[in-house]
Amino acid sequence: MSEQTADVMRQYIDAVSVFEAREEALAEAKQVRGGMYWHKGSIAAPDDTYLVRTSVSGSEKSLGRRTPETEAIYNKFLQRKEMAQQRLTGLTASLARHTRMNRALRVGRVNPLVVEILNRLSATQLSEHFRVVGTHALYAYESVAGITFAEDAVATRDIDLLWDVRKRLAFDTALRQVDSSMLGVLRKVDVTFRIRDSQKYTAVNKDGFEVDILRRKQVAYDPHPIKLSDDDEDFWVVQAPGAQELIDAPRFSAVIVATNGAMARMNTLAPMAFVRFKRWMSALPDRDPLKRRRDALQANAVEDAVREYLPQWATS
Repeated sequence: MSEQTADVMRQYIDAVSVFEAREEALAEAKQVRGGMYWHKGSIAAPDDTYLVRTSVSGSEKSLGRRTPETEAIYNKFLQRKEMAQQRLTGLTASLARHTRMNRALRVGRVNPLVVEILNRLSATQLSEHFRVVGTHALYAYESVAGITFAEDAVATRDIDLLWDVRKRLAFDTALRQVDSSMLGVLRKVDVTFRIRDSQKYTAVNKDGFEVDILRRKQVAYDPHPIKLSDDDEDFWVVQAPGAQELIDAPRFSAVIVATNGAMARMNTLAPMAFVRFKRWMSALPDRDPLKRRRDALQANAVEDAVREYLPQWATS
């Protein structure tokens, strides 16, 4: 574990500031999606005019007859929409500059594919249904701490996404709005992803990078098994031991940076919850000995980082 240089930390702080401002701008722009227009009345009342609000899906809603009040609503909406677009355009350009600076200063070391996947989940409003668990969580911790973990602690060729089965109905609704399957969402990032025949909870691409989707052990009225969509080829989510504790753990969110300078928000679990989970995994007698040693290595590394750089998370 080593500290980042002052130049790298300064650039990361500045880049995150712009990234988070753009997140806010995106949320603001979403509130004024669609449009408004004045609709003339019927033949029986041709002088009447009504204010109509349109959505991106094409639906329309009347906001009432033209009055000083509805005219004020119309003018305010147009002003908000224009300001939101200007702000988003400016911050997008600024983010592109920081992406180049991140790359030049070698701020990040995350696989760009991981950042693309996380950004795709965010853009499709699916990120709230997943937590990154496993090795990739270390990138969130080291980003906030301003450190770099040893390579043997973070080396991996897969990402584990913990899916919250309790929100399955909301997830199903959100997924249907953006794609026919979860695999389809991943294929918007890399068309070579496919579900492994021998491991239906895993998608693998042409380079051998894998995405695993996990869930808690079945309790109460949880359905089992669960497929994430009705599509012929999609994830069958696997039950993971100890996953309930990961779902219940406090949330930890950080902006991570890829080797190409691109950024994404990673939602994972609080670092000490990660430590407790990895220590438990390292003590399982039937677990692969090599994985047990790596579990212990990661637990020690994150615990050291919390003690030295993230003391505010020591009791999480």
